[in-house]
Amino acid sequence: MSTTPPFPLSAIVGQEQLLEALLINTVSPEAGGVLVRGDRGTAKTTAVRGLASLLAPAPLVELPLGATLDRLVGSLDLGRALAGEQVAETGLLAKADGGILYVDEVNLLADHLVDALLDAAATGVVRVEREAISQVSSARFLLVGTMNPEEGELRPQLLDRFGLGVEVVTPTDPAVRAEIVRRRLAFERDPERFVERYAEDELALSARIEEARMRVARVVLPERELMRITGACAQLGVDGIRGDIVTASAARALAALEGLDEVNEDHVLRAAALALTHRRRRDPLESHAPDPGELERALREHGDQPDDDGPPDGGGSQPSGPDGGPPDGGPAQAHNGPSGGGMASERVSAPLPSRMPRQAITLDSRGRGPLGRTALSAGPQSGAIDSREAPPDSEDLAVVASLRARLLGAPEGSLREHVRAGRESTTLCLIVDISGSMGARRRVARVKGAMLELLRDAYARRDRVAIVAFRDAAAEVVLPAGAPLERAAAAIRAMPTGGRTPLAEGLSTAVALIRGERMREPDRRVVAVLLTDGRAADPHGAIARAAKALGKAADRVSVVDTEEGSVRLGLAARIALAAGGGVHRLTETTPNRWRAA
Repeated sequence: MSTTPPFPLSAIVGQEQLLEALLINTVSPEAGGVLVRGDRGTAKTTAVRGLASLLAPAPLVELPLGATLDRLVGSLDLGRALAGEQVAETGLLAKADGGILYVDEVNLLADHLVDALLDAAATGVVRVEREAISQVSSARFLLVGTMNPEEGELRPQLLDRFGLGVEVVTPTDPAVRAEIVRRRLAFERDPERFVERYAEDELALSARIEEARMRVARVVLPERELMRITGACAQLGVDGIRGDIVTASAARALAALEGLDEVNEDHVLRAAALALTHRRRRDPLESHAPDPGELERALREHGDQPDDDGPPDGGGSQPSGPDGGPPDGGPAQAHNGPSGGGMASERVSAPLPSRMPRQAITLDSRGRGPLGRTALSAGPQSGAIDSREAPPDSEDLAVVASLRARLLGAPEGSLREHVRAGRESTTLCLIVDISGSMGARRRVARVKGAMLELLRDAYARRDRVAIVAFRDAAAEVVLPAGAPLERAAAAIRAMPTGGRTPLAEGLSTAVALIRGERMREPDRRVVAVLLTDGRAADPHGAIARAAKALGKAADRVSVVDTEEGSVRLGLAARIALAAGGGVHRLTETTPNRWRAA
């Protein structure tokens, strides 16, 4: 049975930057791999498989998203264990030695797999110390990962391990799209003939790589280009020195690929675009990516070439606060906002730096929800770290450990089950009081600041966030669970205050939302956080009943009491008591600057 040959690397069009990043790594492995972000259907996998074919003897190992730790690092060979031998089976990391390790959706990898991957990438070896097996294998590979940023960010440690980063987008030029379709149809119609058509181009590209590998060691990086790199990295606030080193290595590789013995400005500009973009600080609540023009301006300002566009325009701009709004403590703005009683004018306060205690959103028990980084998990998706004797009704049997126990003389019928450890993602339901009393003493400004800080935390921990706001005459779902967090940030900043406090309606709306989420994802746990000063009349006990219902619907309820002044009514504490939750206070902070790497 014949197999279809891979699509030739030299036949790919419309993704020049991706191809350049891959070629840099074939010439200079110290560049540290490639992280590919962006759209599906943009030749990412095609390019990786084409590169592996071009490099001939190099293995291509693909890491499935649902892989176990045993499969990644290696474990007992079951086939030989049945014959009475205790021999290690090679894991995927060792199998990728000397080749390419391709990880699709790398940002969704479980943390225990990320830890093993980081260790191998840093040391070049993989160690197996489990199930009576002790083995060390070489694991030097080109790491290529793909991801969709909307599905969650990478851990900073893994992000930094990728030397180069590429943002792939679908080509917009109709002529380029037509050529992509034309070549793909020709390949599908007759793969062998298509590959033969590009055989000469593939040989030329292979020869170019080999020549560059021999040349790169003697490529000179002039002092002016080194200062261009380090000056730009310092100006842009790139953390650490890894970005400087990778940019220099990539620039030398580009020069070698062009048959040159000295790096020039163009090589540095192209290398920096690949090595620094994913390392630049970016607030996850911003809806726009870092300005590529800023990177080029910084590189030109620190080189020997003047910036043709002149210095960045610094005039005419207004100062801004830590979250993109007016400066801290700036005046509230008049706002003709959405529903809530038809008020002619409402107050919109700019966020003030603030934070709620971590324990307000912490779940102490273990859950079985989807992979994340918040609460401890005991679910089947968690990593197996050990084994123990299994009870008769166990649904998580450890086959390898059970087999080993039998080989070592355990009684017939003895079984073992996995001991698992990991973390899960949760849903945070924020219930926000934006009534008139919250506008006093800038309470809502601090609440907004705390909520924005919580969104950043949720972004890193892969939590989902829903927001319910109540004021004047009604409550509404401002943001459904799972919506993009930059949309949540915009909604928080735009929240007006005014009117009375329909607290019972806000709690009941949150209960309905949580119940709906339970139906969609029964295993995902929910933390409800109410932010209010509690100043609402409750003559008929509606608030207490709604709080009790909230306590039953959510896995944890926390009430953040924003009441201030020398005379406090303490109503927030009563709500927490009815919901079976705790009471917390906000703490002021200095403005936070998000660091993505």
